[in-house]
Amino acid sequence: MRTSYSVSDIMTCALARMLKDGETVFHGVSSHLPMVAIQLAKHMQAPNLVHLNIPGGVNPSSLKKASYSSAGADLVTGAEAYFPLDEVFDLSMRGKLDVAFLGGVQFDVHGNVNASVIGDYRQPKVRLPGGAGSAVLIPTAKKIILWRTKHDKRTFVERVDFVTTRGNLWKIVTPLCIFEFRHGKLHLDSIHPTSSLEEVRANTGFELLYDEIKYTPPPSKRELDVLKKIDPYEYRALEFQLNR
Repeated sequence: MRTSYSVSDIMTCALARMLKDGETVFHGVSSHLPMVAIQLAKHMQAPNLVHLNIPGGVNPSSLKKASYSSAGADLVTGAEAYFPLDEVFDLSMRGKLDVAFLGGVQFDVHGNVNASVIGDYRQPKVRLPGGAGSAVLIPTAKKIILWRTKHDKRTFVERVDFVTTRGNLWKIVTPLCIFEFRHGKLHLDSIHPTSSLEEVRANTGFELLYDEIKYTPPPSKRELDVLKKIDPYEYRALEFQLNR
């Protein structure tokens, strides 16, 4: 009998498995999936991982009272130390930030990321928040992991409407699959067990590149048990609710 799990569980576990013991990892605002994934990794394969976040908490003790924004004072209260955002940028520029979790709204096969506008820049249909810290972190962090809780042809496009940032990507995790950036292009790395090659292709606006068809391992019972413990209010699912 298959253990029950959700797409948010699959994405959280996939993100957590990408982290190694001893790495220093940062997430920003509206980042519930990475926030929970970091804690999952610390309880699984990476107990010595260092968790940094926007409000400046280093290794927050618990997510059970984490704020809705994933950037509240809760992540500082009970943390091991205080490390403000400007120091995170400096850390990354010195080559000492191992992983940064960042978002975006549009992506293309060449690894360009748009978080600025939809449509023409001077007369946009939608004006987005912009790159913020991405302009510093994407070029300088050792590994950039992007995630997006929507996967459709408006998100994964032939060419982004505006290049907010580019290059130095590693993985993009979506509700359907994982992409890996290599040789200057996005390649299909694995398909989630709840999806299929046909579904990924139908919802991607560029031609899929892949060497072989692989599937993302489903969450294990231990991973699901740990998720219930560290994220009892299922903050990892909030981003899906916001995108309805």
